[in-house]
Amino acid sequence: MTVTESQNSRLLMQFPAINTRTLNRIAVGCLFLLLSIFAEHGLAQDATIDNVILVTLDGLRWQELFSGAESKLIDKDIGKVRDVGGIRKKFWHKDPVQRRKLLMPRFWQMIENEGQVFGSPDHDSTTSVKNKLHFSYPGYNELLCGCPDPKIISNSKTYNKNVTVLEWLNQMPEFKDRVAAFCSWDVFPFIINDKRSGVYVNAGWQRLEIFENDAALKSYSMMESQLPRYWNNVRYDAFTYRGAVEYLKVIKPRVLYLALGETDDWAHDGRYDLYLESAKVNDQMISDLWDLVQSIPQYKNKTAMVISTDHGRGDGREGWKNHNFGIAGSDKIWIAVRGPGIKAMGIRSNVNCSQGQVASTVAWLLGKDLANLNPEVAMPLPLQK
Repeated sequence: MTVTESQNSRLLMQFPAINTRTLNRIAVGCLFLLLSIFAEHGLAQDATIDNVILVTLDGLRWQELFSGAESKLIDKDIGKVRDVGGIRKKFWHKDPVQRRKLLMPRFWQMIENEGQVFGSPDHDSTTSVKNKLHFSYPGYNELLCGCPDPKIISNSKTYNKNVTVLEWLNQMPEFKDRVAAFCSWDVFPFIINDKRSGVYVNAGWQRLEIFENDAALKSYSMMESQLPRYWNNVRYDAFTYRGAVEYLKVIKPRVLYLALGETDDWAHDGRYDLYLESAKVNDQMISDLWDLVQSIPQYKNKTAMVISTDHGRGDGREGWKNHNFGIAGSDKIWIAVRGPGIKAMGIRSNVNCSQGQVASTVAWLLGKDLANLNPEVAMPLPLQK
């Protein structure tokens, strides 16, 4: 930025003691001041985000995310833990900071080095769902649409009348047919309304279709058909994750939603050991997905990741297994974000957020305002303040 000679002349007539070099220094100083202000409000010019990956871990409690395994639940009776000694050795430490790193080491490495996470009560921060039911379909609708819908009162396979941020983006020319979702739960085609939205959704025990290598696809399809299905409506996360990875490598979508489900289902089954094991595996999946993204030119340093959950859970002997409007704590969740231009602020303090901010933040990261779809949506997260 350079002040022109004519501008200098006019200024020098009024302030003869100020020379051209001084004026240019003042101009450069003003430029740096403006850039610092832009950066503070998330407008840094080098923070280009072209792609977003949204990940949800169904029903993962904030208690485990922020404090790791809960000692009283590592029990044969209360948590149906088959190898109490082995689980305690793997996940227990007297320090909650160390415990959470034992459970989700890569998540916490991410947060400490380049991310932010909202929803820790120990930091005077809560992140809450605004729907009144505190279970999955109402939660995913709120998370993906930006606000709750009181008309959604069950988990039934009913096509969603609301437009998700995925559908909204898919309607734009620059995102058309470049939005996809891979989900373990078989209700997601209805939540996202794949028929109307045009978003590619692969969910439940739907066959995986797109692999970089045909032999690998054949092998995964055979394994999927031969394994016993513990849940008839929830696919193992390993298949959901692998399908998403292969789709990303081949199709290269700009928006990818990965909805993992095992944490919720193992909790409902009262298996605290497998709930913890699933969380740890999900942590590895998220880390590997990020490493893959950074190895592909289209995504490297141009991709943000948003991670959250659809609902909280209760506490105590029976409460941790379940969630609904009658179980205290079911409305408390968490949200994490990483990506270029996002400050490494770790656990955010004194910030209260809502679930609908997930959808508006996904849009905001891509330079879009979801309020153009619905003025009732929540504001984006205050990521860089």
